[in-house]
Amino acid sequence: MDKSDKIIVGISIGDLNGIGIEVILKTFQDKRMLDFCTPVLFGATKVVSYHKKALGLEVNVHGITSINQINHSKINVLNIWKEDVPIELGKSTKVSGEYAAKSLASAVKHLKEGSINVLLTAPINKENIQSEDFDFPGHTEYLEANLEGKSLMILMTDKLRIGLITGHIPISKVAETITPTLIKEKVETMYTSLKQDFGIDKPKIAVLSLNPHCGDKGVIGEEDDEIIRPTIAEIKETGKLVFGPYAADGFFGSETYKQFDGVLATYHDQGLAPFKALSFGNGVNFTAGLNKIRTSPDHGTGFDIAGKNLASSSSFEEALFTAIQVFKVREEYKELTKNPLLVR
Repeated sequence: MDKSDKIIVGISIGDLNGIGIEVILKTFQDKRMLDFCTPVLFGATKVVSYHKKALGLEVNVHGITSINQINHSKINVLNIWKEDVPIELGKSTKVSGEYAAKSLASAVKHLKEGSINVLLTAPINKENIQSEDFDFPGHTEYLEANLEGKSLMILMTDKLRIGLITGHIPISKVAETITPTLIKEKVETMYTSLKQDFGIDKPKIAVLSLNPHCGDKGVIGEEDDEIIRPTIAEIKETGKLVFGPYAADGFFGSETYKQFDGVLATYHDQGLAPFKALSFGNGVNFTAGLNKIRTSPDHGTGFDIAGKNLASSSSFEEALFTAIQVFKVREEYKELTKNPLLVR
């Protein structure tokens, strides 16, 4: 592959005291990774070197001060701060959150400018990162505020893609948040993503019920019969293959999910608990619906194992492969849809 054709992967390094830098370094220990992408870490070589020494990892990095200096044959670290930053592996500190936010902000700025092709985010701590500049429940909401489009969090593997109708909100707010408009918006985002990001011509989407047993005809809640079911029927009239609501317990227990290209859960744990039980360590968090591509591993900061050389890079590697694959499919889709006569 010509170096100029390589996909430039921007990587925010996440919480400085967590396992983010560890899984990044372990991913690129395999030099073959550099054959098909050019990584750019947003942070500081001093921080990366600290982690290398603490973990005993032999990985060469190339420090740069401008995105124009990237070397397509190396792991680039774009130095966005010069000062020494105190690192306390395994601890949640305000400083580690502050610099995680700086890394993310710089990476997103370069993503918007087009100097990197995709964004891969290492885990942040959602508490210590909070500030005047970062007042969001997580990456997804921050990216939606800074990029174009309506976001949809999708946790995925090759065999399962689960999107969330509601995301990082209290369980007490879920029922009142689910409206016909929101359901339609999330179905549309998932449908479009399955077509343009995954190359699926006629996506089949399942929607899970809010209440146990789909509400048992109103005995355990009326939302499924009064809101979700009529909205699905309305969407189906547009020609989209959308089905449900399905009771979540039986849906996963019977492996019904294997019949669909995408699944929409009504709230965070309804989707993520079964997903992580089925796929933990190999899953990817993909932010659909935005004009730029972002993925991340399916795990958190791992403070309990930080600095111990115990973290697996498998989920981060999958996030890298997914970002590259989605970028390629989306580019092909753009090319295809330039000529309406070629649209299938």
